[in-house]
Amino acid sequence: MPQPPTGPADARPRRLVPGDRVALIAPSGAVVEPGPLAAGTELLRSWGLDVLTLPHVHDTHPDLVHLAGTDADRAADFHSAWLDPSVAAVICVRGGFGVQRMIDLLDWDALRAAPPKTLVGYSDITVLHEAVHTRLGVPTLYGPMAGIGSFTSDHRTADHLRRTLFHPETTTVIRSGGTAPLVPGRARGTLAGGCVSLLASERGTPTARPSFAGTLLILEDVNEQPYQLDRILTQLLRSGALDGVAGVVLGSWENCGPPEDVRRVMEDRLAPLGVPVLWNLAFGHGPSALTIPLGVPAVLDATAGTLTLDRPVLGTPNGQ
Repeated sequence: MPQPPTGPADARPRRLVPGDRVALIAPSGAVVEPGPLAAGTELLRSWGLDVLTLPHVHDTHPDLVHLAGTDADRAADFHSAWLDPSVAAVICVRGGFGVQRMIDLLDWDALRAAPPKTLVGYSDITVLHEAVHTRLGVPTLYGPMAGIGSFTSDHRTADHLRRTLFHPETTTVIRSGGTAPLVPGRARGTLAGGCVSLLASERGTPTARPSFAGTLLILEDVNEQPYQLDRILTQLLRSGALDGVAGVVLGSWENCGPPEDVRRVMEDRLAPLGVPVLWNLAFGHGPSALTIPLGVPAVLDATAGTLTLDRPVLGTPNGQ
C-alpha cells in the first residue's frame, strides 16, 4: 500500500515567475515528430522560462518503438527533474504508453524529501499524477504537454496553462462552452482522476488509491468506443473505486464515437451514483483543452457548469 505523504512535499508547489527553469521529460511514448516539441519548447521560452530538456526525451526503446527509451532511463529523467533544485516545474512532452512500466522504479523516499514542484501532463501521465498524489501529496496539473500540437495551435489551451502556472488566482473558476448537467446539483471534494482507461487499468496496483471516495472525479479519454467505455466504467464500479465519489466531471471523448452514444453510456453508468455529473467540460484529448488541477479542494456546480477551486493551486513565490 502507498505510504501516507509526509514532510516538505505536503505543501503546494509555488507559481512560476519569468526566469524559472522547467524540465521536459518523456515518461511514456516516443517523440515521433520533433516539430511540435520544438514549437512547444519555443512557446515556453517565449513565456520567459528556461527550458531544460532531459537526456532521454528523444530516445526510442531499442525493441519497443512505442516507448521513449528504456524504463530505467525514463524513470531516471523524472528523478533528475524532480530532484534538481533549479527546476520549478516538470512538463511532460507527450503521453501514449509506458508510465506504468517505469512508475515502480522511482525512489519515492528521495522524491518525498525534495521540495514540491509542479507536474504537467495528461493521458498516460494519469498514472504519474496518481502516484505523485498517493506517495507525495503534491497537487498536479492535468494539462497540455509540450510536444502535442494543440499546445501551440490552440491559443486558449496554451493561455489557460500559462495563467495557471504564472497567475493561478485567475483560473480558480473553470468553465467552458457546451457543458450540460447529466445530473444537476452541487458537490464539494478534492479533484482527482484523468484518463478513464488508465484509472481502470491501475486498479490493484501499488500506486492506485483504494477508492475515489470524497473526490470530484474528472474523466476523459481518446479512441475508446462506447462499448469499451461501458466496460471501463463497469470495471471501476465493480471494483468499488467509485464508492463514495462526491461528483463527476466529464471532459473530451475524442474519436470515441458519436457523442450522443458516449453520453448515453455516461448517463447509464454514472447517474445511478446519485451525485452531480457534468458533461463536456473542455479538458483532455480534444483540440482545445483547459488545465485542471488535481489534488486540490473544489466545488462542482453541474447545473451552472463550473468548477471552483477553494484557492489557487500554486502558492506564491515565497511559498505562502
